[in-house]
Amino acid sequence: MENLDYGIIGNCRSAALISKNASIDWCCLPIFDSASVFAKILDDEKGGSLSFKLNDDYQVHQEYLWQTNILSTTFDNGTDAFQVIDFMPRYEQKDGTFYSPPDIVRFLRLLKGKPQFKISYNPRLKYAAVETHSTNKGEYIHSNTQDGEYESAFLYSDLDYDAVLNQEIITLEKNAFLLLSYHEKLTSQTLDRCYLKFQRTKTYWMNWSERTTSYQLYNEEIVRSALTLKALTYEKSGAVLAAATTSLPETIGEVRNWDYRFCWIRDASMVIRVITSLGHTKSAKRFLQFIVNLIPEKDEKIQIMYGINGEKDLTEEFLDHLSGYKDSSPVRIGNAAYIQKQNDIYGILMEVIYQQFDQFETSLENSEELWTIIKSITSIVNKNWQKPDKGIWELRTEDRHFVFSKLLCWVAIDRAIKISEIIGKSRYLQEWQELRQTIHDDIYQNGWNDEVQAYTQSYGSPDLDASTLLMQQYGFIEATDPRFVSTVQATERELCNDGLMYRYKNNDDFGEPSSSFTICTFWLIDSLHKIGETEKARAYFDQLLSYSNHLGLFSEDIDFKTKRLLGNFPQAYSHLALIETAINFNESSALSK
Repeated sequence: MENLDYGIIGNCRSAALISKNASIDWCCLPIFDSASVFAKILDDEKGGSLSFKLNDDYQVHQEYLWQTNILSTTFDNGTDAFQVIDFMPRYEQKDGTFYSPPDIVRFLRLLKGKPQFKISYNPRLKYAAVETHSTNKGEYIHSNTQDGEYESAFLYSDLDYDAVLNQEIITLEKNAFLLLSYHEKLTSQTLDRCYLKFQRTKTYWMNWSERTTSYQLYNEEIVRSALTLKALTYEKSGAVLAAATTSLPETIGEVRNWDYRFCWIRDASMVIRVITSLGHTKSAKRFLQFIVNLIPEKDEKIQIMYGINGEKDLTEEFLDHLSGYKDSSPVRIGNAAYIQKQNDIYGILMEVIYQQFDQFETSLENSEELWTIIKSITSIVNKNWQKPDKGIWELRTEDRHFVFSKLLCWVAIDRAIKISEIIGKSRYLQEWQELRQTIHDDIYQNGWNDEVQAYTQSYGSPDLDASTLLMQQYGFIEATDPRFVSTVQATERELCNDGLMYRYKNNDDFGEPSSSFTICTFWLIDSLHKIGETEKARAYFDQLLSYSNHLGLFSEDIDFKTKRLLGNFPQAYSHLALIETAINFNESSALSK
């Protein structure tokens, strides 16, 4: 069975996915959401890649270099062996800024013998929409488009360029390098220079990992997830991407595929909470500032998602010339969900602002700006909380009174009250406390289903939904409350399938889902742990960890039957939840000693 057996390399500017056999099958330059240079993952024939062709007698082993985002792939046939070390340069310069160019470096280290291989260099610029021409220019191989919008890339190497272009057999007799850049280099590119970039980048990642809070349990998985989240962070703005890819389907052959190279506001509170707990407060602050900067004027509606530079227009387009991952078309760029109305967004946003006041120092100017936003959000919630919406899962069918949306409206008012207490502003307290109680009572009466003995997906519905598992985490209900215990148990009975969770089982726009949404399984594990079923929770957690790929990475979804990874990859939400769940196990383990 083919799986998403890819590693991610990145430098907080862009990223690339590299297969088990060291083929670069996905990369967008110069930044994460640019058009692709390689997109074989979305079309075997047209997408383009940079790979090595070897005889079948080579054994292949792939791993990350310890505590880094540098990927090592070793080819060994017993007599001949070499290592491909892949990374995107990132390290601090003397002036305190980071060197993180739109480059991929492939350092070829000779291990023994005289390995032979061919290099297949096949860039397909602009999502392979037009033909790409590659030419030996002596100093580099120049690849460019000649139709439509102009685009180009440059490949530097100490290998013979004609041998690369013509896919001739290359015998590796000493260390070598390949360097792909979006820009023409102003200085000569040599093996020594590439080796220096490698050592500096390795030092950067190891130092970053060392600053990450260490835990007794699951520390290796926490660090790998943290490194993955860092690779999905866009340094220029502080944004964190949902994933590095577009259009990897939730189910093979179906149309549930979206572009995730954007920043969802909903992920924000978890990103800040988790990254802060890992000790990386600077990253958390920068992301929080990115979110705060997006918050519109007093009367403008906030979107559920934005581009990584804060773009508001994410109009969806279809790339019909690409066949899609395993022929799962359409391939989309942009995401039409950005125009959806989701009432839960206000609670998420208020939670983020509350974290700012609770965890970080806030300047007076910033505080006053945020206080204006807080009052604006409470006003919007007051006007909108009783209205139906699309809900957390962005259903494209009719609006409903989703319990999760109501819960997050309650969160918005609850956090507004907490903030007003922190800063000593009591003018609105009584009004907000009454509104909080009104929303609470509404959820208590209408969100609960007596027959099912659980809080359900929407008012009047018998359908269960994994999002209700978050009611305790957001502080709406105690873990010991019989209603929460019953909701967790009912949700597990109804939505858990061989240790993996459905988001929901009722038909949506595309019929009943056939794959598990990875984060929902983490939610269940966390909830079971909270209600005292720790042994079962740990067993589920260990089982779920075994479904990662060979490098410990998770996508958005897992197929119930085959356990193959599906959906966009690697998925920030999945790794955030992994870290949070592992930290909760560590904290309760420490308390029990």
